[in-house]
Amino acid sequence: MSIASKTVYGSGLVAALLIAGCTESAPDATTTAETPETAIEAPMPEATPSSSELLEAALDAQSEEMKARYAARNPAQTLEFFGIEPGMTVVEALPGGGWYSKILIPYLGESGKLIGVDYALDMWPKFGFFSDEQIEEKKTWTTTWVETANGWGDGANVEAFVFGDMGDVEKESADAVLMVRALHNLNRFEDDGAFRTQALQDAYDVLKPGGTLGIVQHRAPSDAPDDWANGENGYLKQAAVIAAVEAAGFELVDSTEINANPADQPTVDDFVWRLPPSLGTSRDNEELRAEMIAIGESDRMTLKFRKTDSAAGD
Repeated sequence: MSIASKTVYGSGLVAALLIAGCTESAPDATTTAETPETAIEAPMPEATPSSSELLEAALDAQSEEMKARYAARNPAQTLEFFGIEPGMTVVEALPGGGWYSKILIPYLGESGKLIGVDYALDMWPKFGFFSDEQIEEKKTWTTTWVETANGWGDGANVEAFVFGDMGDVEKESADAVLMVRALHNLNRFEDDGAFRTQALQDAYDVLKPGGTLGIVQHRAPSDAPDDWANGENGYLKQAAVIAAVEAAGFELVDSTEINANPADQPTVDDFVWRLPPSLGTSRDNEELRAEMIAIGESDRMTLKFRKTDSAAGD
C-alpha cells in the first residue's frame, strides 16, 4: 500500500515509511495465518463395497427358507469359486423358481445382466409326466420367466432363451455360464436328441473368449454302472462330465469339494430325489425320512471350465 493511501498520524510515521521504501514489508514467515471463524470441511467419499460385501448383502436379503439351504448349497463359496463379480453377464441354466437368481440379480447389480435358459421345447415331452398344458406353457417361458424374475428385486437386467434357440441373445456376450444341478437330464436324453451336446454348444457360443463354465452336479460313485449313472437317477460320474465338457471345447481349470457330501453313497437302487429337499421315498415313513435327513443333500462335484480359443467341435 502506498504512503498516499494511508492516514498520516505524525511526521515520525511518515519518515519511517519513507525510509522503508514507501511499501509494506512482506509478512514474516513465522506469522500465523488467520483462521476463519467457521471452517468448511469437504465430505469424505463413501467407501465402495467390496464384491464380498455385496454378495453377503445379497445373501442376507433372502428369505429364511432360502438361508436354511446355505449350509448344503454353499452359495457364497460356489459363486466366489466360479469368479462371479458384480457387473458381469451371467447365464443361469434351469433357473426354475429362482433360488440362485434371487441372489444373482442384486449381486450382479444394475450394470450386470442375468440370462436364464431353459430346456429345449422338444425335450419336455420326453419326461413322460408333464401335461399337454404344462408343455404348451413352456412356449412362452422366455417371456413369463423374465416377467417373474423382474419381480425378484432391483439389480441386473434380465433376459432368457431356451437351449437350441438363443433368440436375440448375443454370442460371446457372457462372462460365465452356470449349470447348477442342471446337467443330468440333458445327459439323460443325449441319445434321443443330443440335448447335452446342444446345451454345451450354446454355452460355448454365448461365452466370451476365456469365459467360465461352472458346473455343480450330483456325483455318482466312480464305480457305479454307467447305465445307472446316465442322469436318469440324478447322478453323473465326474470323469464322464469332464470328458463331455472338454469335448465341447472347454478346458478344466479347477475343481473343489465345497459341495461334497461323503455321507451320500447311493446304490443302483437309489435316486437323488430320496434325499432332502425332495425326500421322495420317505414322505409316509418317518424312520426313513429321518435317515435321509441325516445323510443330507447329495454329494456334488463342483467344476470350473474355461472356454478355449478354438471353436467347439473343431
